[in-house]
Amino acid sequence: MATVFKNLLGSDVAQTRTLLHEAVPITGSIVSGTYSGSNIKNYTHEMFQSVYDYPVLSASSNHIFDITYGYASSISGAFTQNQKKLNIYSQMSQVLAGYDINGNVRTFDLDGNYADGGTTIDECVFLNYARLLTKDELRKGEYHLSLSSGLDIQDAGAAASYKVNSPAGEYGLLYTSSAGTSSTSHVVGHIYYQAGIAVLTSSLFVGGTSFTSSNITGTCDTVRSEWVDNDFQNTTELNSTIYFCRANPNEFNYSSNPTYISGSKIRVKQVSTDAPLSYITTIGLYSADNELVAVAKLSEPIKKTDSNALTLRVRLDY
Repeated sequence: MATVFKNLLGSDVAQTRTLLHEAVPITGSIVSGTYSGSNIKNYTHEMFQSVYDYPVLSASSNHIFDITYGYASSISGAFTQNQKKLNIYSQMSQVLAGYDINGNVRTFDLDGNYADGGTTIDECVFLNYARLLTKDELRKGEYHLSLSSGLDIQDAGAAASYKVNSPAGEYGLLYTSSAGTSSTSHVVGHIYYQAGIAVLTSSLFVGGTSFTSSNITGTCDTVRSEWVDNDFQNTTELNSTIYFCRANPNEFNYSSNPTYISGSKIRVKQVSTDAPLSYITTIGLYSADNELVAVAKLSEPIKKTDSNALTLRVRLDY
């Protein structure tokens, strides 16, 4: 416990933000090959399918993403699992697209400009990535999905140009091109960075054939069968408060450690005329009422005398 306290000034405290990125590959061998379906979990409600990185029954398996399919109410017909598909689309569009000025749920707009009355995405495949992979959010401009049809899907240019008119946060447009080429002219969906959800037009799969007559589980199986590779980078936001703890020449040259004194004499002095000194090993941060709230340990003791001044940098991450 300290016996002398020193107040930190405003200039002694700084706030920083660091973005850490991690590359995440999801290969076709995991999604549709290696484990022969044992890493796929289907549910009795049949509203979505979950994909794991190892067989589901393995203690080391991790949930990596969900797949589902839905369409807008504008598509009419007595289709398989009709109400479930309508509900899925409605739920996802409420969360990701929001409502118009009349209070109606928006239909996904292809170019994201809901005010211009442009082309909508009426049949969607939804890829909902687990928080384990996306962390705080997906990194803009780094999403890539390739299909067995030779199509490459990516959020090209999103780092400099992305949309902010979604209640779920920022999102980018997904473009498609033939393998080995680059194009930003053909929009095929959206990628929602904070939500970790990709919305793709179903026409990307099985040669553009509609999934309206397939059950949702069958649709998910088809999507997985065409999966070649999926790469993106996640983002972890690390906020830090940095405290610059300054010890001037005439400060902290004594120790509050009981072993610093022996027989009323300072152990580190050879003769009585020697200047006092100490070895700093620990820094304590205290609240306004002198309650200890954080402790920082130095990697090795630092000698402190009346002839030197020290500035020790303490960083708290959260």
